[in-house]
Amino acid sequence: MGTKLSSSTRCPRDTVFGRILRGELSTTFLYEDDRCVAFRDINPIAPVHILVIPRKPIPTLNDVEDEDESLLGHLLLVAKKVAKQNGLKNGCRIVINNDRASGQTVYHLHVHIIGGRLLNWPPG
Repeated sequence: MGTKLSSSTRCPRDTVFGRILRGELSTTFLYEDDRCVAFRDINPIAPVHILVIPRKPIPTLNDVEDEDESLLGHLLLVAKKVAKQNGLKNGCRIVINNDRASGQTVYHLHVHIIGGRLLNWPPG
């Protein structure tokens, strides 16, 4: 039997988001605190498309541990605040893609805030 590889073994922990957090890539933070940052997606799929990322490098939702419980709640509260600050008062879509089958391409957990137009269901 083969060994099951976790997301963190399949995917490099150093990502574009890690480079942004270290200041190696420039972006404007719309929100910043000691636990996370928020910034505009460089490939937006809607008029408003913002990412909220934890400073802690967690590759996927599958890699979250019990100790990350408050961090996950914090990410969602920040998403709510940032959505409101960016004019999404009538609603938005909050998305966390989890691993390859979902379309996750950057292996650093992140929350998408998507809005500014009518969003159809199902997505994609």
